[in-house]
Amino acid sequence: MLMCFRDAKAAGVMDFVTAWYCKASDYIAESDIRAAFVSTNSITQGEQIGILWRALLSRRMLHIHFAHRTFRWTNEASGKASVYCVIIGFGVHEKSGKVIFDYETVDSEPHAIPATEINPYLIDAPVTLLANQSRNLFGAPEMMYGSKPTDGGHFLMTDEEKQSFLAAQPGAEKFVKPFIGAHEYLHNEKRWVLWLVDASPKDLQQLPKVMARVHAVDQFRKASKAESTRAYPYPTLFRQVTQPKSDYILIPGHSSENRAFIPFGFFSKDVIFGDSCFSLPDATLFHFGVIQSTMHMAWVRYTCGRIKSDYRYSKDIVYNNFPWPDLSSNQPSPQAGRAQAAIEIAAQAVLDARALFPESSLADLYDPLTMPPVLVKAHQKLDAAVDAAYALGGGKKTWKNDAERVAFLFELYQRYTSLLPAEKAKSKPKRSAKVSSVIPAQAGI
Repeated sequence: MLMCFRDAKAAGVMDFVTAWYCKASDYIAESDIRAAFVSTNSITQGEQIGILWRALLSRRMLHIHFAHRTFRWTNEASGKASVYCVIIGFGVHEKSGKVIFDYETVDSEPHAIPATEINPYLIDAPVTLLANQSRNLFGAPEMMYGSKPTDGGHFLMTDEEKQSFLAAQPGAEKFVKPFIGAHEYLHNEKRWVLWLVDASPKDLQQLPKVMARVHAVDQFRKASKAESTRAYPYPTLFRQVTQPKSDYILIPGHSSENRAFIPFGFFSKDVIFGDSCFSLPDATLFHFGVIQSTMHMAWVRYTCGRIKSDYRYSKDIVYNNFPWPDLSSNQPSPQAGRAQAAIEIAAQAVLDARALFPESSLADLYDPLTMPPVLVKAHQKLDAAVDAAYALGGGKKTWKNDAERVAFLFELYQRYTSLLPAEKAKSKPKRSAKVSSVIPAQAGI
């Protein structure tokens, strides 16, 4: 891999099949020869896209001539092993009559779509490669990683364990907080955590059951193979503490591909969330409405990584690069204000529709077979409001499918990022003080 990627450090995160793309691009240089590979679809997802195509395009210009989007490739062996695949055909010369083969489901027959240009995300749009961004490019609220326990399970409790623990140690009640991870959130399961961020030494010494758990965490970490974990000096705390100081929107890091939407939700700052999730502190109904829309979900489906075929949301690739609707001062303010208000009203309607079914988990509410009609209609109204906001910036008013939405978003991304100030060369590798926003701070952005 290092040989093929010419010692690029990022080669370590790449699928082995990407080495064949590098070798092929070398073999067909300065020729009319074209190449095509059946590949695992992971090379068209997440950070692999940028790493692979930056490596290829640094050598010579390549053009994708045809592509098959994700389909399931099965074999005839016992057990019916299957792999999610794409096919990419490319060459060093341009070619007319480009075609994208799309699949309604991974098991459907393909249908051909003529394309002007096929980019590495396999959509008809100019070549744009998203890079990991530690800060949001467009002035939206900064997303945070969840807190990481690395505790051997000693800080975490089920509902029954919590009741038993507090019966034996009632004085610890103020340190037992609700805990939520992606699984608990989606499946409406209760879990608790011993959260000792504000505990004083006096508090701890008066709570022997708490100290027993702290001791168990300390022993677990000292036995770790990771030097950084062994050296962590705070046995009373999570290994990584990133709990927001304000209420927040929760984003589960993993979600089933069967859902049309990854369900997001609002939580109090007193609900501790784990590292299987992300948070948006200080976010509003407007922010919730935009990221809960089909427009954002189309972006997610084309840019996120996957576990098998399930969504793996990311902060640095998916969220920080997502182009928001332009409700800046460049638009007539009454029109922008009405667009924002419409999104907020529709976003609240989605939350209200969920609340009609308090006994149902989000996994059940967003199952395509059991999603209640009232929730479906609420999402349709939210989509209409978000689409109208994007149309204010000169966008289309309707999109036939995810591919059209993502093609539009990539065009928007290119327009926004072309306005970003160029990075200045630095004599020292210092982190910039602030990332400039393409969209002036207004309407929640």
